[in-house]
Amino acid sequence: MKRLSRYRRHRLAGPVLLVFALFMIGTTFSVASATTRQSSTTLARTAAVDEGRQIFLKGCSSCHGLNAEGGSIAPSLIGVGAAAVDFQVGTGRMPMADMTVQAMRKKPAYTADQVSALAAYVASLSPGPAIPSQDVINYERDGNTAQGGELFRTNCAMCHNFAGQGGALSQGKFAPSLMQSEPTQIYEAMILGPQSMPVFSDKILTPAEKLSVIKWIKAAQDEPAHGGASLGRVGPVTEGLLIWTLGLGLLIGIAVWLATKAR
Repeated sequence: MKRLSRYRRHRLAGPVLLVFALFMIGTTFSVASATTRQSSTTLARTAAVDEGRQIFLKGCSSCHGLNAEGGSIAPSLIGVGAAAVDFQVGTGRMPMADMTVQAMRKKPAYTADQVSALAAYVASLSPGPAIPSQDVINYERDGNTAQGGELFRTNCAMCHNFAGQGGALSQGKFAPSLMQSEPTQIYEAMILGPQSMPVFSDKILTPAEKLSVIKWIKAAQDEPAHGGASLGRVGPVTEGLLIWTLGLGLLIGIAVWLATKAR
């Protein structure tokens, strides 16, 4: 007791106790704040899942089943992940009235918040590809335009055309134009392989190579049309058609004019 009393009367006892008290208060506040933030995040995620389920039941369950197990005209959504919902619904391809035709890009039927909620619900059913964050798809920082062009011509041009304008496939299907695609959608398409498109896993195209492809596509979207009409940039087919149409039309017109003059 005498030793304790001596320490209590020491001139450094007050500052030491003050520092200790401040440390304990700060630690307690940090733990409490982290717990509160975690609880808030969990509640927000739960609310999004519940909202997404209600949207699913109203707009998607008639084809995909009440529990997303799939049906006779639509596949199961269990395990497809949030990225599939963000791509298909965010680009307006889903919902669609006729499942026998290829889904086409159109104005989305749901808002961005509704798409996020629907994606959260589908993601809660089973693990699957997540929506890539903005840091993951930072193509301006990590992409290479020249490399992306080479990769695109090697892996994508046979379907999407060498300029990304899209093209026809077999059995009435087609590869859509990429001139309106956003970086997130392009990345999602590569990791999902929607419809006739193959899946480009990280073994085929690394994440860095995917960003290079995105950077080249964005450069193609912003490229001005030098020298007049671009004719869709789909290659010699439209150019040849234009030449034949105008050229033959002009020759026929000249022949008719000469025949008229000869009378």
